[in-house]
Order: sequence, then structure tokens, then C-alpha cells
Amino acid sequence: MSDKPAAETAPKKKGKAGKFLVLGAGLAVLIGGGVAGGLYLGKSASAEATDHGPKLVPKSEQKRGAEAGGDHGGGGGEESHGPVEGKPTPKGEGGEQYASNYYAMEKEFTSNLKDSVHFIQVGVAVSTPYDETVIEHLKTNDIAVRSAILMALGDTTEEQVFSGEGKQQLAKRLTAAINATLKQKEGFGGISNTYFTSFVVQ
Repeated sequence: MSDKPAAETAPKKKGKAGKFLVLGAGLAVLIGGGVAGGLYLGKSASAEATDHGPKLVPKSEQKRGAEAGGDHGGGGGEESHGPVEGKPTPKGEGGEQYASNYYAMEKEFTSNLKDSVHFIQVGVAVSTPYDETVIEHLKTNDIAVRSAILMALGDTTEEQVFSGEGKQQLAKRLTAAINATLKQKEGFGGISNTYFTSFVVQ
């Protein structure tokens, strides 16, 4: 009689262990599915965020936009003449892959030179290979950008403004100052070059 109850309890233990295994496997599948779904949603959210950021504009796209009557504002970038019928588009070596979107800043900048009685007055324009988003960021943060440019000009010495190399270095410093301000305010710089539209030292 004692053998019969022992035989009956053994299968019950196996049944419980099987249930735990099935439950454990089901839980693992649920957790794995949740993690995979979370990763997928995270990737699509980051892709959406990138879609709304500045985009590089290939030259071919800019030309098509200009031919369709699109206006790039503030200078509009490279000349956008389409190919003449029957004549191939001339191609040379070098050149940039992306179009340049130009923007001339309103009002000139006037600042004293560092350790000098002289002052500098410059007109500034910038270029970006990105779409209008960067120019809009520049316009939105005009006061902060102007302040950064004036600070950079105030750190400039006489020696720098009287040589071509010094002027190129100053243009690079202005580009860095503008990008730093845009990164702080918008999370993205995007300005590739700064140009002087006027340059006077008195």
C-alpha cells in the first residue's frame, strides 16, 4: 500500500515541473518580444527625428529646384542653369559634391581690434551644404550669432587683419563661432564657410 501513493505522487511532480518550464519559456518569449519591439520603436523614432533635421543638398537637386522656380533665399547658392538642349553639361575635375546655400547677414559688424586704437567693419555672408533648415536656424538665433561674431572680431589683432592669411584665419574663427552658437541653440551647426562681403579697417 505504501508503494501505491509513492507511484501516484511522482507523476504529479513531473507535471508541475513541465508547467514551470512552459511558463518560463512563455515568459522568455514575451520578454524577448518586448525588447525587440522597444528596439524597433526606438530606431523608428530616431529615424523620424533625423528626417526633420537639416539635409545635405546634392547639386543636381538644387538645380532641379531652381529650374522649377524654387528660391533658396539669401543668395540661392550656385548658379542653376540647366543643360542647353543638344549640348552636354561641361564637367571638370574637382568641385564640391553638394550645393552651397548662401546667406548674407543683414547689417555690417563693427568692433574694436584687440589692443589697438583701430576698429574693423565687415559685412559677413555664410554658406552651408544643407537645406534651408540651417539658414532658418541662423535667422532665428540672429542676436546670439551676431554677438558671437562681435566677440570673435574683438579678439582679432591688427596683424591679422592686414594680411590675406590673417583674414582667412579670421573667417575660419567666425565659422567656428557661428557653428558653436548654432549647436548650443539648435543642436546642429552646419555652416561650412564664412565670407567677407566688405572689409574696412580704420
